Amino acid sequence: MVWNGPSLAVSSARIEAVASAANGGTRTTKQVSVIGLDLAKHSFQIHGAAADGTVAFNRKLRGAEVLRFFEKTPPCLVAKKACGGSHYWAREIMAFGHDMRLIPPFYVKPFVKRRKTDAADAEAISEAASQKTMRFAPVKSAEQQGSAMILKVRALLVRQQTQAINALRAHLSELGLVAAGGMAKVAALIEIVRDVSDNRLPKAARFALSELAAQIEALTRQIGTIEREIVAEAKRDEDMRRLTTIPGAGAITAASVKAFVPDPAGFVSGRRFAAWLGLTPKPRSTGGKERQVGLSKMGNGMLRSLLALGGRSHPAARENQS
Repeated sequence: MVWNGPSLAVSSARIEAVASAANGGTRTTKQVSVIGLDLAKHSFQIHGAAADGTVAFNRKLRGAEVLRFFEKTPPCLVAKKACGGSHYWAREIMAFGHDMRLIPPFYVKPFVKRRKTDAADAEAISEAASQKTMRFAPVKSAEQQGSAMILKVRALLVRQQTQAINALRAHLSELGLVAAGGMAKVAALIEIVRDVSDNRLPKAARFALSELAAQIEALTRQIGTIEREIVAEAKRDEDMRRLTTIPGAGAITAASVKAFVPDPAGFVSGRRFAAWLGLTPKPRSTGGKERQVGLSKMGNGMLRSLLALGGRSHPAARENQS
């Protein structure tokens, strides 16, 4: 989720930086106002810039040195790309009093000069964070990340269940055993697989497909357990209860909105929210010619799919289709 963040009026940090000055390279003190942080698995790159844009430092840190560095650094603006692990590091750095900003990688890329390196990425992050019109992503709490993980795990299990069912149907169709579509008909295919008196299945096929049938049933139980927990949480949470009153929105849709849109106040209107979800046309205009090509699909795909399916299930939508 991205929107315009607050003003960049943050306190500057006094950091000793080694500057190669014309008078022989003396040790100087610079007012560092922005630090760009580029994350990796084991090494981290930091780029400090003064208020006038001059470089104060650009150095590499190991993972164990990152928190010690920001603990000793006076509070300032710290920016990094919104990527894997970014919310954890943002929370840890904010605990030291820093103003933390997460920037979508799509907005950082134009600031990378020539070849892509860790140092160039850290510098690009620092420059992007200094832009007054830059859009930032909110820092999520551990609880918000946990809620999103429940939905993502469910989506993974549903994909695995679909793959296993499609594989079962495909293998049985090779032997002339075909069933109608839908989950209800899958149970009939599983009964055929487990019926040892059915001579239409060779012994080797029954052995292999029995494992596939067991996997389908295990995935179905796991999905049911997660969905029951989501429904129970939707009944306990006030925001989710209000969301379920929207026509076509159920507990899973409400949980997805609550998890993936932690601060709806960042959108000034429903149209902005639709544009963030990727439900608006993608403009490709040049030379004064206005052109729009399909939906942008630039937001959260899971949430967009749930809202689209919910809208189609509404009686008014079915009447328009007919």
